[in-house]
Amino acid sequence: MKSTDMFNRKWLIEKSVEVLSGYTEGITIRQLYYRLVAVHGLTNDIRHYKRADEAISQARWSGTIQFDQIIDRERSMYGHTQAAEKDLNAEIQNGKEQVEAWMESYHLERWSNQPHYVEVWIEKKALQGVFEGPCGSYGVGLGPCKGYSSLTFLHDARYRFEDAAARDKEIHILYFGDYDPSGKDIPRSIKVNIGRMGVDVNVHHIALNQSQIAAMSLPGVPPKQSDSRTAAWTGGDVVELDAVEPKTLEKMCRDAIKRYFDEKLYASLKVQEAEERRKYQDALKEFVEGL
Repeated sequence: MKSTDMFNRKWLIEKSVEVLSGYTEGITIRQLYYRLVAVHGLTNDIRHYKRADEAISQARWSGTIQFDQIIDRERSMYGHTQAAEKDLNAEIQNGKEQVEAWMESYHLERWSNQPHYVEVWIEKKALQGVFEGPCGSYGVGLGPCKGYSSLTFLHDARYRFEDAAARDKEIHILYFGDYDPSGKDIPRSIKVNIGRMGVDVNVHHIALNQSQIAAMSLPGVPPKQSDSRTAAWTGGDVVELDAVEPKTLEKMCRDAIKRYFDEKLYASLKVQEAEERRKYQDALKEFVEGL
């Protein structure tokens, strides 16, 4: 079927190439689609999403868009088939480098002397890659909920939170999800169900909300009638978290974490870490010399 508006295949490919040029790492199809909507005015509906998906696929096959510019966080391999040949000399060199690395490997956990225990939970696994950077740099756990969390997921979290509570830490979940009837309700569900398991947690709904949507002029659509919570919804058009520019999401995540992180306590921890690392290195040297 031929396009009946300006958003034809040629337009979609040209604008997609332009958007992707601003990223050094890949983004998902949905993130690219929302960049086309937010930045270039593409109509936000399922018909145009499918059209964009088809155009981007064709561009990847033709080489206009490189395959690794688009990533898929929903599908991945587990493990790998071990079939590589070994080079003994290379392995010896690798062993030496590992010994050197072990000498520098002693670290104290970043949050060990902090009064707070923080995790970041996100509604969608597809956005995991966006949050990995800020969570990794601050040593914070990242939990993709994939909608409403399963009881197994919550039960596993319970043990982490109980351990944190036993060390007198205040527990915080920083939640990022869609602005829609379910996305708004998920933080409540998390707090209630973990509370039923006997653990008190603070659940902070960091994004998305109406003020953020207005500030970023994010495109919205009517809520899904298939969602049982839509009948009681009074929040207007809904917006997916994917619509937020990835770098903006990273900053939102980093800023939210920093609210609960005391830099002065961390500086004190680094002094303690340096002292203990020297003792660790002396002990390893003494062991190696005794072999």
